[in-house]
Amino acid sequence: MVERVRLTPAAALVLAKLIDRHGPVMFHQSGGCCDGSSPMCYPRDEFTVGASDVLLGHVDHDTPFWMSAAQYEYWKHTHLTVDVVPGRGSGFSLEAPEGVRFLIRSRLFTDEEAKALEAEPPLPTGATLE
Repeated sequence: MVERVRLTPAAALVLAKLIDRHGPVMFHQSGGCCDGSSPMCYPRDEFTVGASDVLLGHVDHDTPFWMSAAQYEYWKHTHLTVDVVPGRGSGFSLEAPEGVRFLIRSRLFTDEEAKALEAEPPLPTGATLE
């Protein structure tokens, strides 16, 4: 399967600290304005995935990365890299007190990746995992 999402080494370090502090976590990117366009990190058992949310894959420490269906339609042709930068993002995302925020860097899939994606089954959604 074609990798759709990954972490930078810096984001992986922050994620590991968050897991040590909070236990298993997940990412969700909802789309929309403001911080909705940034990936949010939540304790895994404190966020309910919607039926139409799409599971892009798992990053380090078997951490699921979910995206809203509307945002996925916009970004489905891109590979996403979760990075971390200094600054303050949403107060709801676990990294906020650390003085950093997660953000997405993206690139279009290559022609080879796009062709391989066409042959893959649809991604799981919140509805298919219930």
